[in-house]
Amino acid sequence: MNTTPHDESPVLRVAGRPVGRYHTRPELSPRLSPRPYLHPVTTLSGTAVTEFSPADHLHHLGVGVAVPDVEGHNFWGGRTYVRGQGPTEAADHGAQRHSGFRSIGPDGFVAELRWVAAVGELLRERRTVAATRLTDSAWALDLTFSLTNTTPKPLSLGSPATNGRPGAAYGGFFWRARKEPGAPRVFTADTEGEEAVHGTRADWLALAGAGWTLVFAGATERTRQDPWFVRAAQYPGVGSSLAHTERLPIGPGDTVVRRVVTVVADGTLGRSEAAALVRGAVHP
Repeated sequence: MNTTPHDESPVLRVAGRPVGRYHTRPELSPRLSPRPYLHPVTTLSGTAVTEFSPADHLHHLGVGVAVPDVEGHNFWGGRTYVRGQGPTEAADHGAQRHSGFRSIGPDGFVAELRWVAAVGELLRERRTVAATRLTDSAWALDLTFSLTNTTPKPLSLGSPATNGRPGAAYGGFFWRARKEPGAPRVFTADTEGEEAVHGTRADWLALAGAGWTLVFAGATERTRQDPWFVRAAQYPGVGSSLAHTERLPIGPGDTVVRRVVTVVADGTLGRSEAAALVRGAVHP
């Protein structure tokens, strides 16, 4: 396991170009549910396509994995949605603690994390991240996470939606994109617009801004069963919902695995271009 100080914030590279930095031990307020994250993530030309702790949502940290309700503990950050009360300030935040790297290189790494709350460790995660060149103007970020229940009892993952807030099934993989004067275009292979795409299942989903496009794809059959969480008008962000309408149970010793591949492209892609790049990224 490589745990030298040099690797505390490794840089991802594609064809020698830096495209992302992974922060393992950020110094953050407990209210933000401290956790490792990728930021900045850029296109091959250097355009940033992530935001870190923006004013509208201080707990949005680039690209990572976050869950608002792990057996009643907030691993998302910010206020907690309480049924019958709404968003509530609560001292219920957990933290993801980087344990070390199982492997690491310029194009990716495998990291071990512990999800810890006031009651102790709830989950252990193995996170695999890989960066791959697709074309001269596009590359793919491949992120797999596996969450294992290390407690002796069953636990479950929830969301504000499962706690009574319709349309707020965020939790799992999440990408906070760069905010621009205009909202980005949102589309899938056959659907257009934030309202039409949010909460639906689709093999891939594109978010296109001014001179950049992100194309998100569930890369396993189980991941594709999770509906997409989408925001564009209020802020640009995309996630894959682990707990859309029902809580997700994890028995003692059991593991939940998801894999999302994101195409990061310069320029504004159309449907056919997005679909072609996704095919190359998920099925090279």
